[in-house]
Amino acid sequence: MPGAIKPGAGRPLLSCYLDRMTDDSPRSLLRLVGICRRLMADDGCPWDREQTLETITPYLQEELHEVLDAIASFDGPSLAEEMGDLFYLLVFAAALGQKQGLALDLVTILDGASDKLIRRHPHVFGEVAVNGTADAVAQWEEIKKSESKSTTTLGRRPTGLAALTTAYRIQEKAAAVRFEWVDIRGALAKLREEIAEFEATLDDDTAGANTRRQDEIGDVLYSVVNLARYVRVDPELALRGTITKFMNRFRFIEEELARIGRTPSTSDLAEMDALWNEAKRRGIR
Repeated sequence: MPGAIKPGAGRPLLSCYLDRMTDDSPRSLLRLVGICRRLMADDGCPWDREQTLETITPYLQEELHEVLDAIASFDGPSLAEEMGDLFYLLVFAAALGQKQGLALDLVTILDGASDKLIRRHPHVFGEVAVNGTADAVAQWEEIKKSESKSTTTLGRRPTGLAALTTAYRIQEKAAAVRFEWVDIRGALAKLREEIAEFEATLDDDTAGANTRRQDEIGDVLYSVVNLARYVRVDPELALRGTITKFMNRFRFIEEELARIGRTPSTSDLAEMDALWNEAKRRGIR
């Protein structure tokens, strides 16, 4: 599609983009900051003046998910728009933080991010040598752990982070210190083992059986996430894609049934399954 993001775009294109961003970003950033100040001024927008960090939290969450949806669709114009919305909300959040007495000026925020990137990439900005991605990730996690004074490699779990994403990040952190299967076949075998353990609970009618099933389902999901990590697939995006695909195919079933004066409730599984397969044949996603 026009403006679509092409997976696997080459480094030369990225380098050109970064060069352009370096030239244009100060003017664009100052313009955005100026608009934010104007909206928050005494004669600005009443809605903006009433907001706090707490009240804009739902908007930050919504905009982040809209960015993720645009990434999943590889739609460049939509991604640019949604990233702009999210970027503005971050600038707005910094301004609100200042208003509420927090040290959140943009210079401190941006310099802090730059300093952290330089500090955690000594193999790029210093004299340290690494042997591939695994070493670079392990080094990052070690530096991060030392900075946070954390006693665990796994760090903390941010409140509200999707469980699939949390599982993925925890597994990445564990893998950074070599706590992982030698290859994907070990992860696949573990998934089969967890499915078998869940299956064994199906005939259990004793007290607490449902709690055990919940526990085993959790193990299955965790193992699926680990499998996704080995092939570098974001499980959250993968599941979002499957949900969209299911909804589109189910709508096809509803539309086809409506043509003959029927609904899913007046149909049966065999008929709907045949229509589902037709939706697949037509490439509906």
